This record gives sequence, structure tokens and C-alpha cells, in this order.
Amino acid sequence: MKLRVGSRESVLAVWQAEAVMGAIRAWDASIELELVTMKTTGDKILDRTLDKVGGKGLFVKELDAALLEGRVDLTVHSCKDLPMETDPRLPLVAFSRRGDPRDALVLPAGIDALDAGRPIGCASRRRALQLKRLFPGVESAPVRGNVQTRLRKLDEGQYSALVLAAAGLRRLGLEGRISRCFTPEEMLPAAGQGILAVQARAGTDTPWLDGFRDADATDCLLAERAFVRALDGGCSSPVAAFATVEGEILTLTGMDECGRRVRAAGPRAEAERLGAELAGQVRREN
Repeated sequence: MKLRVGSRESVLAVWQAEAVMGAIRAWDASIELELVTMKTTGDKILDRTLDKVGGKGLFVKELDAALLEGRVDLTVHSCKDLPMETDPRLPLVAFSRRGDPRDALVLPAGIDALDAGRPIGCASRRRALQLKRLFPGVESAPVRGNVQTRLRKLDEGQYSALVLAAAGLRRLGLEGRISRCFTPEEMLPAAGQGILAVQARAGTDTPWLDGFRDADATDCLLAERAFVRALDGGCSSPVAAFATVEGEILTLTGMDECGRRVRAAGPRAEAERLGAELAGQVRREN
């Protein structure tokens, strides 16, 4: 049996794909695996923010096409980079155990204090909205590119700091660049942050992902994506959600367009319903 694994070609994306491949090998070492990397439209357009050029779908367009055309058998994504609506022909079939879900502040190399005279680089309205409360008077500015490109721009003096996903920095062995991690109370993470997703063609049997799947992450992700989807959130919106589970109870915190937070708890078995109902509460109160 041979499986071709599709991935973006960045160092972080390849790490993520190889993590999935490692889990498949652990399940059955006889499966032959081939990594197929490609540059997506979102990787090519770096001079404009995502909301100006088509949203997060630009990071999956080429991967989706390769999967539909049979050039790859599965694709690997960071959940926070996935559009809220996915092609029913290409379901998300497995989710990893969650890594560090927090956002991290990264200062220039050798610097230990924030320079309020220069902007903080961040790639989302979600982060920019919450930075206004955390650092009053400090501007934020868009930054694009992979992690290494963003760090180079930071160290060249274009920004006073960056806000990046802690999970990505840790996966790249760059945890030493983290100046501090924001708690979810300080900065609510993006839906799915820290979780990897595997996508396959509809009808594909995927027992070789059994060792990769994580029940806690799956339930949290379903609730988070249901909340954001119900409020039409996406790359051009600051809407966010973060869930935790304890036993059979899931607690979901959501953030609306204005940065106002709401919270609800309920049975984890009803994760998607909980997310949709919490979003309904937001709509009624706005």
C-alpha cells in the first residue's frame, strides 16, 4: 500500500506532514509513504493581506485540486488556516492532539523590551483587535510570509515585535524566540489553533490514522468551528473561539466582531450544537 501525502512546501508545513506520516508508520510500518509538496496561491501572494486576495482558501486551493484529481491521497493542514466551509467531497477525517494553543509575543533578537514607536506585526484582525487592549497606543501592522520570513523582517527592524502561534514556533524548535505567551484570557486563540487536520476524499477508509486521532481535540475543534462558522467568521473577521474539555463537559469561549466574549458549557457529545447555540446568543445580543 502506498499513500501520497500533500503539503505546502514551507518548513512548518513539512514538519506537520511528517508528523502525520510518522503516526501512519507507527500504525503500519509496511505502508509506503511519499511526501508531495506544493506552493499554494496564499504562499505566493505576500504583498497583500489575506482578506484582500481571497481568504484562507488560498492556502488549500492547490492541495484540494491535487486531492480531487488523485495526485495525492491525503493532505495535512494547520486547522487555524482552514476555511470554515470545506468541500463535501474532501472531508476532514482526523485531528491531532492539540499542541500549545496560545499566541506568543516575539521580540527582535537580542532585545528584551517592546519599542512602542514601531508596530507589532500580526497577520490577523483577531490578534490586532486584542493587541489594542494589551498594548494601548502601540500600532499593529500586517506581516505575511512563513515563520522564517517574518522573523527576518522582525530582526531587520521593520517591527517592534511579532505575534505568532506558539505551537508553530515550538514545532520548528524556535521556542527560544518566545518572549512571552499570552494566556487565552489575554488573547483568545484562533479556532483550531495548535491542532493538525488531515483531509481525504469522501468515502476513503482511514484506519491508518487511528493512532493520530485525538478525541479531546476533535470535540474542541467541532465546537470552535461551529461558533465561527455560524457568525460568518474568517480571515477578514476577528471572530474567534477556544474550547477545553474536562471529563464529559466542554467549555467554549467565543469572541465576536467587537471583541466581546461569551462562554457556555455543555456535554462534549453535543460540541457542534453548543458552538452554534453560543453564536446564536451573540447574534441575539448584538
